[in-house]
Amino acid sequence: MRLDVVTLAPEALQPLLALGVIGRAFQSGIAELHTHNPRDFATDRYRKVDDEPYGGGAGMVLKPEPVFAAVEAIPLLPRRRVLLMSPQGRPLTQPDLRRWADGYEQLVLLCGHYEGFDERIRSLADEEVSIGDFVLTGGELPAAVVINGVVRLLPGTVGTAASLEDESHSGLLLEHPHYTRPAEFRGMTVPEVLRSGDHGAIARWRLEQQQQRTRERRPDLFARWQASQQTPEEQQRKP
Repeated sequence: MRLDVVTLAPEALQPLLALGVIGRAFQSGIAELHTHNPRDFATDRYRKVDDEPYGGGAGMVLKPEPVFAAVEAIPLLPRRRVLLMSPQGRPLTQPDLRRWADGYEQLVLLCGHYEGFDERIRSLADEEVSIGDFVLTGGELPAAVVINGVVRLLPGTVGTAASLEDESHSGLLLEHPHYTRPAEFRGMTVPEVLRSGDHGAIARWRLEQQQQRTRERRPDLFARWQASQQTPEEQQRKP
């Protein structure tokens, strides 16, 4: 997969290239990362990329011309998606990461900066993405989150593909607890069922733990999971 990031701070993305399995994915060619600085496309002598907002107000706004020029200079592959990192975007979810990893060969990520960006920049994006209800100084950290989440799902990044199937947020239930040796540590013991060798009992225990954890920690997800388990007839009988 080709990943192109339009950013005023390309150095913020460089740590990804040396980050564990994500870094190895870049080194082995599973994914490739390219950064594009709008300042390189500014046409004035000062390489200006921001300006005061029309109507007044605090802060500076990212100008449209350098951003459009940067995007238009990127080699675009047939199956591509342009994502705008924005606190106004739709909250990022695991299904989004899976959809992008499976459905596209190129992601273009646009990072805002300063007080915000000219509204016309939104027209470049297919989707606006938020990683939470808070504001950062730029879109580089959210872009890094998206890149990390997508690249780890690409074939060959994670050694055991099955480990991606039952983790938290791969479905609607959170992941069950994990244990390893020793069987007892500082008075805390591994549940007996996990040491029993009874794979059926282990599967039932894990599902019960997933349900319990989700009910306690994310009741919103648990309610959605319960609804997903109902038959169409049961859903129709709801008042």
